Amino acid sequence: MNKIKTEIGEIVSVSGNVITVQLSDTVKSNMPIIDGIVYRIGQIGSFLKVPLGYANLYGIVTQIGAAAIPEKFKELVEKDYTKIDNRQWLNMVLVGEQIGRKFDRGVSQSPTTGDKVHLVTIKDLDIIYGGLDEKNSITVGNISISESLNAKVDLNKMLSRHCAILGSTGSGKSNAVGVVLGAIANKGFKSSRILVIDPHGEYSSVFENNSNVYKVKSDDLDKSKELLIPFWALPFEELLSIFSGKLSDQNKDYLRSKIIEAKLIAVQKNDIKIDKVLVTADTPIPFSLKKLWFDLDDFERQTYNERAKPETITNKDQIGDPEKLISNMYKPASAGGGAPFLNNTAKGILSFLDSVREKLKDSRYKFLFNPKEYTPGLEGKVAHDLGSLLFDWLGGTKPITILDLSGVPPEIMASISGTLLKIIYDALFWGQYLKNGGKEQPLLVVLEEAHNYLKSGENSISSRAVQTIAKEGRKYGVGLLLVTQRPSELEETVLSQCGTIIALRMNNSKDRSHIRSAIQDELQTMVDLLPSLRTGEAIISGEGVKIPARVQFYKLSNAPKGSDPIVSEKWMEESNVTAEDYEKLLRVWRNQDFKEG
Repeated sequence: MNKIKTEIGEIVSVSGNVITVQLSDTVKSNMPIIDGIVYRIGQIGSFLKVPLGYANLYGIVTQIGAAAIPEKFKELVEKDYTKIDNRQWLNMVLVGEQIGRKFDRGVSQSPTTGDKVHLVTIKDLDIIYGGLDEKNSITVGNISISESLNAKVDLNKMLSRHCAILGSTGSGKSNAVGVVLGAIANKGFKSSRILVIDPHGEYSSVFENNSNVYKVKSDDLDKSKELLIPFWALPFEELLSIFSGKLSDQNKDYLRSKIIEAKLIAVQKNDIKIDKVLVTADTPIPFSLKKLWFDLDDFERQTYNERAKPETITNKDQIGDPEKLISNMYKPASAGGGAPFLNNTAKGILSFLDSVREKLKDSRYKFLFNPKEYTPGLEGKVAHDLGSLLFDWLGGTKPITILDLSGVPPEIMASISGTLLKIIYDALFWGQYLKNGGKEQPLLVVLEEAHNYLKSGENSISSRAVQTIAKEGRKYGVGLLLVTQRPSELEETVLSQCGTIIALRMNNSKDRSHIRSAIQDELQTMVDLLPSLRTGEAIISGEGVKIPARVQFYKLSNAPKGSDPIVSEKWMEESNVTAEDYEKLLRVWRNQDFKEG
């Protein structure tokens, strides 16, 4: 009897994976009531069932109405409309198969014309969505069509095969990220590792008990620690890009050789175990940038008592100090052709070196050029090496580490974020067979606002690092979670590497077209639903779910900082702001520090 109650029509056309269904005349309503529950027939994104003996095939409705009429039937309409009078049509795409109580993606057999099509009931949905192993899955919300059903995601497939959370501003994107990461952190894993690259400082308050927060100019308000990124860990090209002034290829090679010399000295001073032949300008080995600047600057300024004879160097008018970034000054060269003479072998890089000095003095770059115990002495000696920094970021007892880059100068954001990713990925790649490598203790890297440093067609270090992780990371235990409101600006190959797509409300048609290209061809019509999704609602498709699902995410009690202020409530509050508060604001602004100036 139940089968008769749920029957809504029969198959009239099968084209590959696309099934055309003609609804039965006996269906009295588009909203039948079965066992006291109201069902909607033919909603886009809803499920239908085709019983085939011992198996049930499941499909997702992608079209309904005139658009779903097969071409052959359309020809009949032109000749005689009465042949399809009072008929309704829909198309669905087969997505999975149930045998017994087990549901799997894909189908082992195909239906044929005349097979009956049925509504999917709550009991059927329970089989579809309840089949994931509790140990390997996380619960992120409810299935939109039935709030009694939990929405689960396969953790292994979502993380190892990468994931993207996409949505317009205000769609609930940050909340979705918080729910996913919170579900992992509270799962009870003993050694989970999640690293969040957070350019706006949105998540520092979300995971208070489960995270360590590192930020530039840390403060006690959010119990954060100081974010330190040693300049000597940057690759050669990225280090040079921080400073202004163009260098010729010859001068770049000159600087490269000097940095290698400085690093070789530091190898001895720090007793680093490495074959000296392997030391390059990119090798993360400490060296003193102040000493390098001082020596290069000194050479450029030297004058000689006799032409082209360095041994006849003139006396200093001022004795410099590399620690205080003060140059040696010599008697200026004579304009009349006599002594003192210019240094004809100077490289002409004084303007570049002046830029180096200015950046070394700039307090905004303190986290980079003066990273406390990671700052090399003039001979390259450091109190702590990079291993200590990696342990802080990846070896803590809390599952989530947030690197808050909100205090990083915007002009070097791409270089810094890319360098962080390269440091972490390279370390886990080369340590893949160690117990703290990626294979033994996998890492999830979360890239918030990914479009800011992963722009399409851009050959930056951040773009290269993310592409490397996207293509090769899963083999070495490094998973990727991209979060962005502008998927159209992302490198397309990176988005295509994401096995699971979580798409929230998306109004921009260009962004929707990029999402459409990243999901299963037959289900691309579901992308047209994105503009009508509620806040916090998403379509999840791909490896992480057994069947594409429309999901309402849980609402975080601790909302990310990016949440919009409720204007009407704030404006209703009594204002007690004084002129002194604006003086305080000015001090904070000038000091570029969230604490009171």
